[in-house]
Amino acid sequence: MPQQSVSSLPLLPVREALPQLDHALQAGGSAVLVAPPGAGKTTLVPLHLLQADWRNAGRIIVLEPRRLAARAAATQMARLLGEEVGKTVGYRMRLDSRYNAQTQILVVTEGVFARMILDDPELSGISAVLFDEFHERRLDADFGLALALDVQGALRPDLKILVMSATLDGARVAELLDNAPVVESEGRSFPVEIRYQERKTDERIEDAMARTIRAVLADEQGSLLCFLPGQGEIERTVRALEGRVGEHVLLCPLYGAMDGRDQDQAIKPAPEGKRKVVLATSIAETSITIDGVRVVIDSGLSRQPRFEPATGLTRLETVRASQAAITQRAGRAGRTQSGIAIRLWHEGQTSSLPRFTTPEILEADLSSLLLDCAAWGVQNVSDLRLLDQPSAASLKEAATLLKRLGALDDDGRLTVSGEQIRKLALPVRLAHMVAEAVKRGEALQAAELAVLMTERGLGGNEVDLDARLSRFRRDRGDRAQKARGLARSLIKDLPAANAQSKEDAHAGRLLLDAYPDRVAKARGNGGQFILANGRGGELDASQHLSRASWLVVADLTGRAGAQRILSAAEVSEEDIRKSLASQIEGGQQVIYDPERKALRAREAVRLGAITLTEKNLAAPSGEAADLGVVQAVRQYGLDILPWDKSSLTLRRRLGWLYRGLGEPWPSMDDEYLLATLEDWLLPFLTGEARLDKISQSALMNGLRSLVPFDLQRQIDTLAPTHFTVPTGSNIAINYEGDEPVIAVRVQELFGLTTHPSIARDTVPLLLELLSPAHRPIQITRDLPNFWKGSWADVRTDMRGRYPRHVWPENPAEADPTRRAKPRGT
Repeated sequence: MPQQSVSSLPLLPVREALPQLDHALQAGGSAVLVAPPGAGKTTLVPLHLLQADWRNAGRIIVLEPRRLAARAAATQMARLLGEEVGKTVGYRMRLDSRYNAQTQILVVTEGVFARMILDDPELSGISAVLFDEFHERRLDADFGLALALDVQGALRPDLKILVMSATLDGARVAELLDNAPVVESEGRSFPVEIRYQERKTDERIEDAMARTIRAVLADEQGSLLCFLPGQGEIERTVRALEGRVGEHVLLCPLYGAMDGRDQDQAIKPAPEGKRKVVLATSIAETSITIDGVRVVIDSGLSRQPRFEPATGLTRLETVRASQAAITQRAGRAGRTQSGIAIRLWHEGQTSSLPRFTTPEILEADLSSLLLDCAAWGVQNVSDLRLLDQPSAASLKEAATLLKRLGALDDDGRLTVSGEQIRKLALPVRLAHMVAEAVKRGEALQAAELAVLMTERGLGGNEVDLDARLSRFRRDRGDRAQKARGLARSLIKDLPAANAQSKEDAHAGRLLLDAYPDRVAKARGNGGQFILANGRGGELDASQHLSRASWLVVADLTGRAGAQRILSAAEVSEEDIRKSLASQIEGGQQVIYDPERKALRAREAVRLGAITLTEKNLAAPSGEAADLGVVQAVRQYGLDILPWDKSSLTLRRRLGWLYRGLGEPWPSMDDEYLLATLEDWLLPFLTGEARLDKISQSALMNGLRSLVPFDLQRQIDTLAPTHFTVPTGSNIAINYEGDEPVIAVRVQELFGLTTHPSIARDTVPLLLELLSPAHRPIQITRDLPNFWKGSWADVRTDMRGRYPRHVWPENPAEADPTRRAKPRGT
């Protein structure tokens, strides 16, 4: 095996930190290495550790967040040893592996390591695990580190753990590693000049990027690396540049859905006499060097998955990149020479960016994590040593899904079915789909569909998954053949997996086992669908699936109410009824008709929020109607109740008392009243199916019932409906805002020497003083001071406008009046 001495390693900054790192790992089990971009940590550190005495010929595992980074790191280390990849240095990832029994440094993707440690908890033959670019905080990295720490603490105290990153809160990670030493390396070898070029507010990011690229190509030397949030923006930027940058410029897209060979081609040096413009997603942020890059252009955007526990959906959201991410991106310009980083935003916005990218564990679907935890023997995720604990809502949603699929029992323990699902190394829903397909002799078809859905770009990007599956099966490219090989390997150990159905299973029928909650029924013919989970989805009318009656939706994007279907397959109602028979419910149902403002009864057969068949029944009455009203109000809101002026006023008065005095006065906000409908509304309903038949007394008595009995007699005293002014007029008090208000003609307050107040004279009313024409002339919280001060100016102005009305010099001593002066006076 080649031996690599420190002196023969490339002259990169991390070399200076290697002695300190050696001491840290020799003295303890763990260390943290913080080394800025370009320091050489990814390749030099693993090679240097080959010589460590504590290694005892054990293998060094290096984790990378992406396949491209894993391949690039392994290739560069092998090149430094003068070897081909697959000998001393190899790699292992989902669709591609190059290593053998003699491989001493194995670079793996983070998901592969999680599988390795679950299958071999002792990590036999492994001396060290290096977590590279840990700042990206991928879920698999967090989980893998937690398991490695468990192994180190319970089974392998000799195991070395090294966490490495360019931008990382090293102290926080060190604390997680039992206060492990933090070793810091110097920065990159070459300086990078930061420039800011703010794009116009109405300019699309791809247009701004294309414009900036053309300007940089004209003014600067070297190749360019340009960061955009996703594949769509990259492809549109390429189209905007084609034919406008000269034949000597190569446009090289770089994103996750590309074939590995095409990715490797994008990062190779430009041919002699050529320049490259590499247009990349965050895939190029870390661990790779693109030779010849002198300029980085950063959109400042990235695309992150966001899981919504309420719907079980993960959507991709375009967000502003973190400060850590833009630091990494800028560092790409200084890897091999001094460079320039151009940021397409205003400099002042940089300080407002989040410091680090949000950890995936706080945003992701946690069903696979929970399943792996059960396999590890951990029923409570909080028992794991994690930097950030996931939300209770996401954990609850994950547990509910796993129990519904039969992967966990009621106590949260792994079932036989759950073990089978876990071993499939697929997202939980897709693994369940494959496991169910085995029973019908459709294992290979389901496995191919699952691989297609987890490998972006296979079979194209059409919405129709049947079309993509057909194209994928005909594709003879290297990536497609490896993917089909992966599908076969996934099912090779499943019982009866080799039994194949004579029928070709359509994607829709297979997906029913993965996404029963995303069965979708057409609403008319306009590409609008209602999903079984209650959400809506839409397809462009140009898509042939927009004319389907039934779909199974695999992926959507957008917010609730305006979600665009990204991938789906057509399915028949017959298959839905057959496959999901246990989830289809029938029976009488009371629903609210917003147009008629009334309840109606029907006998319906439903799959979640989708009605398969229905028959109208007689209008509900009695208890059924009352419960229907409560359900309708909870669904549509309090505004569907027939509030009139008196009931609304009571609600506002009680709300004001709560805001001013607090409990035990009840809150009158929507959230509280909707949560307590059974307490205040239901007992006062009388079985009416029409909501406009609900009496005002029912609403008012219901609201009053929320007030403790000993306080009910104080409502009118503390918050009266009216205030009596000196003329004897009863003026309604408005409790809508933060302060109680009365609007009154100023003449009716003549002779009043104290400011009007309520709540036993403790709360002054806000007076909106009106002219004889009922137009506002002044607002005051202090009437006596108004008489003494501003009144003189108001009087001068009003006398000219309303000469037939009384405007005394001293209104505090004048008689109040509702009328104008008699004629002739």
